[in-house]
Amino acid sequence: MKFTLIGILSSGISSNIGYMLQKDNLLEWRNIYNNVMFGLEIRNIRTKQNELYAEELLKKYGLYEFKDKYPSQLSGGMRQRASLIRTLAVRPKLLLLDEAFSALDSQTRMIVTNDIYQILRAEHITSIIVTHDISESISMSDRVIVLTNRPAKIKKIHTINFEMQNRTPINCRKSPKFSEYFDSLWKELDVHG
Repeated sequence: MKFTLIGILSSGISSNIGYMLQKDNLLEWRNIYNNVMFGLEIRNIRTKQNELYAEELLKKYGLYEFKDKYPSQLSGGMRQRASLIRTLAVRPKLLLLDEAFSALDSQTRMIVTNDIYQILRAEHITSIIVTHDISESISMSDRVIVLTNRPAKIKKIHTINFEMQNRTPINCRKSPKFSEYFDSLWKELDVHG
């Protein structure tokens, strides 16, 4: 398969793409620092410069003081943040999030989506988020693409614009526009009930 990403023709696995799964997939026997370095190790790019960048991310996003802790010692939200930092440490141009928050309870999920949204904005990372959660897609996205049933095709693309200065997923959910977007997306889905 060939594709173009930021003007570069690629085929197969690309170092320009980061991927974050439903589960954090942190290695329980490695502390958070070594979990964050894992992506650099498997790509064979664990240089001093990249280590410093990963440490900067840990500091910037509140996990540096937990770098010597193990995954079992962190909350679900902190684990997801560590997973994201591990992914960002390899400096992807595009980040794919596949139901990245679905394993979290609803309260933690709202907090984590807010954190992740702000991190992605601050790091200027383009992201494609796959989710079945309408509210999550509206509050985190600039565009929502609704797919048909299998075989999936694009049914409609919705542009999301809250026109607010301090946009966060939590603030979006408070906006009167939120329910308008929700109703419009709900109608697009082939859900009967």
